[in-house]
Amino acid sequence: MTKIGKIIYWISTLWLSLGMISSAVVQLLKLNTEVDFITRLGYPSYFLTILGVWKIFGVIALLIPKFTLLKEWAYAGFFFSMSGAIVSHIASGDPITEVFPSSLLLVLTIISWYFRPANRKIIPANQ
Repeated sequence: MTKIGKIIYWISTLWLSLGMISSAVVQLLKLNTEVDFITRLGYPSYFLTILGVWKIFGVIALLIPKFTLLKEWAYAGFFFSMSGAIVSHIASGDPITEVFPSSLLLVLTIISWYFRPANRKIIPANQ
């Protein structure tokens, strides 16, 4: 991997991690605005706890060394969570300003996954 690739990986991964941790904290605190927000999208308020806990676990999985399979699961979880959030906002008729944060985290997930170093990838058995 080139030096620029490593820089792109770490910048996108750190921004992704910051975004996921900050949104997880807000979800776990269950602020009234967040509860109103998630219930307006049609989800129960306990969904905030599930999302918050799994986001924290996902960030830990991305940042710790090794555990490549766990990293793949974290990336997949972030991908499905953020794409699901985008669809939920669009289906609810939210303005683009409400869709943007989830879209940004989805793009950061894809960039981080794409530029991850070889020691953070699963190596196929036939190689």
